[in-house]
This record gives sequence, structure tokens and C-alpha cells, in this order.
Amino acid sequence: MAKDKLELFSGPCVLESQELVTEMAERLLALVEPFSGEINLTFKGSFDKANRTSIDSYRGPGIDLGLKMLSHVKSNYNIPVITDFHTPDQADAVASVVDVLQVPAYLCRQTDMILEGAKACKKYGAKLKVKKGQFISPEDTKNIVEKASNFLSKEDILLTERGSSFGYNNLIVDMSSFQTMKSYGVKTIHDATHCVQKPGGLGKITGGKRDQIFTLAKAAIAAGADGLFMECHPQPEKALSDSTTSLSFEEMEQFIPKLLEIYRVV
Repeated sequence: MAKDKLELFSGPCVLESQELVTEMAERLLALVEPFSGEINLTFKGSFDKANRTSIDSYRGPGIDLGLKMLSHVKSNYNIPVITDFHTPDQADAVASVVDVLQVPAYLCRQTDMILEGAKACKKYGAKLKVKKGQFISPEDTKNIVEKASNFLSKEDILLTERGSSFGYNNLIVDMSSFQTMKSYGVKTIHDATHCVQKPGGLGKITGGKRDQIFTLAKAAIAAGADGLFMECHPQPEKALSDSTTSLSFEEMEQFIPKLLEIYRVV
């Protein structure tokens, strides 16, 4: 029986510049090239970070310039691309460019987001990826799948685990959630970098526990996750968003082969 490839969604948290996007696309391609038969790489980057902790934080280049940057990656490097949308009326424009349309965690209960996203994905042949909110249970994602299934087959729906709120400024990953969410007939993705966040933990910026990323990613793959969502940056400490949880390329080079070993066994 042919085995599915490991899904890998990676790139910067936010699209900072065309130069950064080009550099990261080239480095990610080089990183996965030795494993091209086992990994499906999708380049990610947000055109707008609509949930920044501080009003002074950089949000992104906006939808028009952001989609041009992603189109450049797709056409010049032949890499599928993914980004978030934030309002139902953005779904069509974004899905016309990306290969995977993502619903942010905070919006996963918004029926219009799911329905418009699913309709747009159906129209353009894209997949819909929904992040499980920090405030809902794995069992609640069954309703998300049922909503999206009005327009999409389950093969085109992905659910993402990004941790659950555990007190203030802390997230915990329930590894059994992958089994629960997979039981609804869809693929599941582990958000390896967002699940170690401490939202608002540093006052005006989000904190994080970068040292726990690899540990939880290993556990998630062992628990049955079909893929990983891992944000990275050439200089994580200088990233304009999620600087406390983005991985360096050196860390990515160290982690990916070891995570792939676990995926092969599972």
C-alpha cells in the first residue's frame, strides 16, 4: 500500500518582504529536496496578522501585495502555497491564488467563514485547512467538518491542532485529539510552533517555549498527525511576528529528518 507523504507547511509567520519570501522559498526547497519523495512542502505566509497583541505590531503587506508574493513563490518555484483569510468576503480572492485556504483558530466557529471558504476552495480546486480553536474540544471539530462537507469532500478538508488554553497565557496539546479528529475522515496537522505560544505572555508581544517544539512535534507524529505546520525564519529573533516561537533553518535541518523517521515507523 502506498503511504501518504508527510505534509509540511512552513515559511514565515508574516510576509515581510519579497526578498525574504524568495530566500525562504529557496532554502525550504533545498531543505526538503533529499526527502522529496516523502514530504509535501507547502509554503506559508500571512498577508495580514489580524490578531496581533499590540496595535503597534506589524500586521503584514495586505491582501493585494501579499497574494502577489505568494503567486511569485508558486509560479517561480512550483511550490504550493497557503495563507489565512479573515473575513468571508476575502475567501474567493485568496482561494483563486493559494492551494490551501486557512481559517484562523479564533474564527473556526464562524459558520460563514467555513462555508465561504469551502465554496471558494471548491470553485478553485483548493483545500480548506481549519485550525481548531484554543477554546473548543477535538469533538467539536466534527461540526466544522460537517459544515465544510456541504461543498468539499473530506479529502479536501484538514484540521489543525494548535493547543488548548490552559489557564492564562498558556497552551497545552492533547495528543489524543489527533485520533479524535482523524475519526471524522480528514487529515490532521500539528501546529508545532503556535502550540508552544504564551499568548500575550510578554505584555505587548506573545511569548513562547521554543525549546518544547521538537518534543511535542515528535509526540504528535507518533500520535498519528498527518503533517506539521512549522514557522521558520532566517533570523527568528528579528522576525516581525512570532519571534519567540519561529524556528531557525538550522533547527529545521536538524528536526525534519528525525521527525520523518518517526512518521515512517507510524
